[in-house]
Amino acid sequence: MNTEETTLDRMRSRPRFKMYTSLTPEEYSHNLKSYLKKHNKYFVGNINPQTAVITVITEYDNYWKPNLALRTELEEGKTAVRGIFGPSAAVWTFFMFLYFLFGILWMVFITLWFVGEQIKIDDYKWALPVSFVTLGLILLTYAASLWGQKKAKHEMKMLRKFAISSTLLHEADRLMPEE
Repeated sequence: MNTEETTLDRMRSRPRFKMYTSLTPEEYSHNLKSYLKKHNKYFVGNINPQTAVITVITEYDNYWKPNLALRTELEEGKTAVRGIFGPSAAVWTFFMFLYFLFGILWMVFITLWFVGEQIKIDDYKWALPVSFVTLGLILLTYAASLWGQKKAKHEMKMLRKFAISSTLLHEADRLMPEE
């Protein structure tokens, strides 16, 4: 099979994939465990029949350390393997919480300033500069996420290589992109 035609090859821009295998979930997890055991110098993971989480072994542990999360399920008599590349769920949740918090604060401050301007009172003049500070915090959060992604680029390449070499052997029919 030509790897250029697979979903795994298109993961550069989309960190999710879905593939089908003729193996059962138990057989797939067993093969994944043996592959991980062969490469335990570079990777560590937790593998169950339905889920697996693989990370790269590094000397440092930053907040954006990527992992490969695999989930298997039966679909129409075949085993579907869904994979997601990225940081842990806790990191995603934390960043989404920060975006939500700063977004709500910005809306509150800009609304206070706007209503104060409309009813012509000077009690809320402070809200406009504070809303700009809040926008600055949103931009800092975004910059921190970009910095983390850049720092984790090498580990993402290693995880992609792991995904290709551990799952490409077990592909059935053709890979389907995850919507």
